[in-house]
Amino acid sequence: MPTPARPGARDYAADDRVVMTLDAGGTKFSFSAMQAQRPVVESFALPSEPHDLARSLDTLVAGFERVRSQAPFPPVAISFAFPGPADYPRGIIVRPPNLTAYRDVVLGPMLEDRFGLPTFINNDGDLFAYGEAVAGFLPFVNAELEKAGSPKRFRNLLGVTLGTGFGGGIARDGQLVAGDNSACGEIWLIRNKLDRNTNVEEGASIRAVRRVYAERAGLSLEDAPEPRLICDIADGATSGDRAAAREAFRRLGEVAGDAIAQAITLLDGLVVIGGGIAAAHRHFLPALVAEMNGSYTTPDGQALPRLIPRAFNLEEPAELEAFVKGEAKELSVPGSARRVKFDALQRVAVGISRLGTSEAIAIGAYAFALNHLDRAAGPG
Repeated sequence: MPTPARPGARDYAADDRVVMTLDAGGTKFSFSAMQAQRPVVESFALPSEPHDLARSLDTLVAGFERVRSQAPFPPVAISFAFPGPADYPRGIIVRPPNLTAYRDVVLGPMLEDRFGLPTFINNDGDLFAYGEAVAGFLPFVNAELEKAGSPKRFRNLLGVTLGTGFGGGIARDGQLVAGDNSACGEIWLIRNKLDRNTNVEEGASIRAVRRVYAERAGLSLEDAPEPRLICDIADGATSGDRAAAREAFRRLGEVAGDAIAQAITLLDGLVVIGGGIAAAHRHFLPALVAEMNGSYTTPDGQALPRLIPRAFNLEEPAELEAFVKGEAKELSVPGSARRVKFDALQRVAVGISRLGTSEAIAIGAYAFALNHLDRAAGPG
């Protein structure tokens, strides 16, 4: 049999090519450049001018000109995250809600014409997932398995961001999966388990945590603290309704776990979580993983596991140990003296970003551009 290809995307940590990057938000554009998966230009921000297209485009050009002038080598590409909806492969921005001036704007080709560089645009959820697949959670897990002598390796990863929204992205066998409508990984549109008339984002986001805390603590939504403070209350580190705080995160875990379980049935891979709420993972990951490991009930009353693989919480040392250990054994090849290593434990893992959300997005943008340039160049 052929030897399996190396799991994950190519490692660009030693690549000397420079890629100009951008983190586009509703109020500001943050510019930088990456080389060998590290920033080589000090990041700076300019106003995004969200309601004035001409001024906003001038800002983009001025920002990238400044980056190019400061880069240690001439850049080989531009690659960045920009809010959708969009036709990302063609570089067309359709109608981002926080950048209202961008309506059917052919942004990628405009920048290519201006700078003479290939330009790649994606959304932040996709690039977060790709960055974690290239240099974060996926190689971390595979390294742990390798150290333990396990034959198991992972190639697929679902990235989820918990913050203002509930974002997602999918990396499969070293490539970012975008979909035919630039809409792959839009996990926020899965139905909310606890409120079937709403989408999952209404149960797994900053506003969801604040809403549940307010309801349980008897506060108005306007008086509810931000999740960081609610996390402190759940820890007992500051005053407040501790039971309400814990329930707010537990419910987030249940809702997010339900959506992730549905998504992972189609991907069958690792799950990495980033975003501002990820820092409170100790309060929601147990409920999230428990939901993934839950069951359905058949018509005759039997329990049916909702996933084929068992899900593990890699932020718990005992679960990390059990996940890495697996159920390794050697099997005999019939009619031969040869023996084959086999891990009988079907499993997936959930863990927190090993890079940090912003760094993962930047590395994702960098690797995405170089991967496409290398594929276009062909072998050698």
